[in-house]
Amino acid sequence: MAEILVLGSFVADVAFRAARLPAWGETLLGNASALGPGGKGSNQAVAAARALRGSGARVRMASRLGDDAFGQLARSTWEADGIDASLVDTSVTPTGSAAILIDDASGNNAIIVVPGACYTLTPQDVDRMANAIRGAKILLMQLELPLATVQRGLEIARAAGVTTILNPAPAVPLSEEMLKLVDYLTPNESEAALLAGLPVETLEQAEACAQALLARGPKTVILTLGERGAMACVLGEKPVFVPAFNAGPVVETTGAGDAFCGGFAAALLEDKPLRDAVRFGCATAGLSVTRAGTAPSMPQRAEIEALLRG
Repeated sequence: MAEILVLGSFVADVAFRAARLPAWGETLLGNASALGPGGKGSNQAVAAARALRGSGARVRMASRLGDDAFGQLARSTWEADGIDASLVDTSVTPTGSAAILIDDASGNNAIIVVPGACYTLTPQDVDRMANAIRGAKILLMQLELPLATVQRGLEIARAAGVTTILNPAPAVPLSEEMLKLVDYLTPNESEAALLAGLPVETLEQAEACAQALLARGPKTVILTLGERGAMACVLGEKPVFVPAFNAGPVVETTGAGDAFCGGFAAALLEDKPLRDAVRFGCATAGLSVTRAGTAPSMPQRAEIEALLRG
């Protein structure tokens, strides 16, 4: 069975919506609040699982949860989408959480994440799941785990010939040693700017930034550009630009990058060419921003295919 293994985080999202984001020291009356499943790893696993529904492929989640209500929320979320959670164990450390502030007017957000239990995963823990990594077709990772843990996962996958996707979020400096283990690096504009030390305001700047990142080791850089779409760059080849899909009014941009990564990974699992895989990821993201929440906003395969058909 073809498989995507997501080694990453789960946190419970506590979202607050208001007419605008508050300033430091300011208290605002909000319009709504919600508690739901989140964490970049889990969100991407849900996006991939829904994008693959009916294909016979499997998405597997590897993480750590606390023995608490948020941990139960994670397991029920994965069960509902058919995600294999056999590599998820339980810790005395509480499950993580995220505070998400959403501007009702624009759908933009500001987020604080406390990773909690998943951040206790060590390289030794990853070694214990090495056979599962070797048996996957794709390893999908983010940076809501310790960097040493992420690197160990990439090392095992690279040695076994498993395709690696790294979503470098939240943005932190990364070594060339780590970047050389990555087949597909998927930063957004701010993450790419931090990693390359270059601005990403125009498409020309985006290409220059992607080329600078390619020189540091990843085989392919896919720079997600929000409402503009995405640009894929392979060393020595002409960049591939895919415009964003307008699937309807923007409700919330939280989770759009996770939607792209999950959809893109699903398309790669099905051996779609690079341009088609990026389009699939963009369509997944385009649908996700038309609804509230992170994991709950991830679209189903039929919706993605309908949008791609236009």
